[in-house]
Amino acid sequence: MEDKNKNKKNRYAAALKYESEKDNAPRITAAGRGELARTIKELAEQHGIPVYEDAVLAETLCKLGVNTEIPPELYEAVAQILVFVARIDRKS
Repeated sequence: MEDKNKNKKNRYAAALKYESEKDNAPRITAAGRGELARTIKELAEQHGIPVYEDAVLAETLCKLGVNTEIPPELYEAVAQILVFVARIDRKS
């Protein structure tokens, strides 16, 4: 039997960038679905950029579009990603 969550997980991907000195909130720098989503994830992995899996959030970010600052209602979800990345950075 096919894992539906696995398919959904691979369907969307979004990349975020946040520079606290100049950004009010994280910004979406890349977003896509299907093959583009796979490419975004592969490029992140090739460049040592942490990949955080959240299918619902990825789909939501893709709908917002590239170069969009995340809205306040997504701050908590994106904060979890920033904590995830900070933990990885501390281990490195």
